[in-house]
Amino acid sequence: MQSMRADSAPRLAFDEVEMIADYACETGENPLWHPTELKLYWCDIPRGRIFRYDPVTGVHEQCYQGRPVGGFTVQTDGSLLLFMDGGTIARWNDGELTEIVENIPEELESRFNDVIADPVGRVYCGTMSTEQNKGRLYRFDTDSSLHVLEEGIGCSNGMAFTSDSKIFYHTDSFAHRIYIYDYSVKDGTLSNRRIFSQFAESQGMPDGATLDREGRLWSALWNGSAVVRLGPEGYIEERLPLPVPKVSSVTIGGANYSEMYITTAGGHLRKSDGPLAGALFRVRRHIPGIPEFCSSIKL
Repeated sequence: MQSMRADSAPRLAFDEVEMIADYACETGENPLWHPTELKLYWCDIPRGRIFRYDPVTGVHEQCYQGRPVGGFTVQTDGSLLLFMDGGTIARWNDGELTEIVENIPEELESRFNDVIADPVGRVYCGTMSTEQNKGRLYRFDTDSSLHVLEEGIGCSNGMAFTSDSKIFYHTDSFAHRIYIYDYSVKDGTLSNRRIFSQFAESQGMPDGATLDREGRLWSALWNGSAVVRLGPEGYIEERLPLPVPKVSSVTIGGANYSEMYITTAGGHLRKSDGPLAGALFRVRRHIPGIPEFCSSIKL
């Protein structure tokens, strides 16, 4: 188990952070670079909104309104695969919504919270805890079959695959932990779970995550007012402060994958969380990121 040495971590300056779009999201989440449209997508989970931003033109817009969307992937055909409340999974394409999984009986009172596609096109998707049940981590295979991988999760969150496709990162926010697993790209199995990072309550909860090209994991800190870069042993080696407390997720996209995009929450609590709570931010990075995988679910 690794403890965080946040006090000694280098801090980047606030003036490196640029506010890109302000939709006062209650829970802004799931920033994801669309590799063919060359736009950034993100969502506001409880309000069922999805947005997109074109960094070339500077134009951003809301493009979807519906039921809560906890996360989404980009399909190989460019459509979005939405993971929603009640365990619903649906394809969204040019405004048309097609359900693939109507619901998951065990998740009717819950919702998906964070998702990621793997190198084969499967999707790893986690759910929230409820009063009745703890959260779960599922694998949604390319044949549209769904498999439970883990149970007893407080809040399934930030996931990533290493570039060699051997390690899978998975965050349980309520446990203040990031785990790593041995990952088999052949059959999608996970094994040998161990703790990668353990955060103190005072540092906030680890939330959404992404990897950069040097293989370092970036984690957003909910109630921690920052995103942090973690070294190979799980210690914080760089800290990027944000002007809001609830930093929810992070991804790297843009030209040459050199732009870090950060979602935040609390747009409905601006008296306490500040005037920029719920906005989308950008930081231009000297260390680029790597493209996320596209899902390839057969419909």
